[in-house]
Amino acid sequence: MCGIVGYIGGQKASPILLSGLMKLEYRGYDSAGIATLEDGTPTVVKNTGRVRNLYQDPQLDALTGTVGIAHTRWATHGAPNDVNSHPQVSQSGRIAVVHNGIIENYAKLKEFLESKGVVFASETDTEVVAQLLEYYYDGDLLDAVSKVLHRIEGAYALGIVCADEPDKLVAVRKDSPLVLGYGEGFNLLASDVTAVIKHTREVCYLDDGEVAVLTPG
Repeated sequence: MCGIVGYIGGQKASPILLSGLMKLEYRGYDSAGIATLEDGTPTVVKNTGRVRNLYQDPQLDALTGTVGIAHTRWATHGAPNDVNSHPQVSQSGRIAVVHNGIIENYAKLKEFLESKGVVFASETDTEVVAQLLEYYYDGDLLDAVSKVLHRIEGAYALGIVCADEPDKLVAVRKDSPLVLGYGEGFNLLASDVTAVIKHTREVCYLDDGEVAVLTPG
């Protein structure tokens, strides 16, 4: 079981994401990570151990973006180390993903992508999602998400950001909990309402199979 949180709005995302992760740490605590869009490109800071380790990471100061995703992990695929921590990014670094759940057919999809020349950095099933999104991406993130959802099997709650569409945060749910939080000039996603309640009490629980596109408005 893992915990995910995402934010898009007008404020610096990293403090909001980190406070959300602290509320979700009961869902996993062997590693944690955060990615924000910096000049339109996902910049990732992640390491092993508790969420509080992220607060002490000197790289955190570089995260000033107002769109981001974060994750606290209980290892399912791959050892608990920095490389296997989330967020996971595509080979070009343009797409970043956080994931709670298990992609059951990840090995088959990884083999397919490797046959297309994709080089994997981690042992995680989540990286397969990021790489598959990049494989299908052709200027329309939602279309790429749709194609990926037709190929992956298992349970998942996903938070997705893309360098080419920095005004969007995509949320996806199948058999894993995901809640959206609505605010004035910002929106949030999280595995549990406790991660968003500090910022808003206007929430919506995604139904199974639903996809949401969040923007600041």
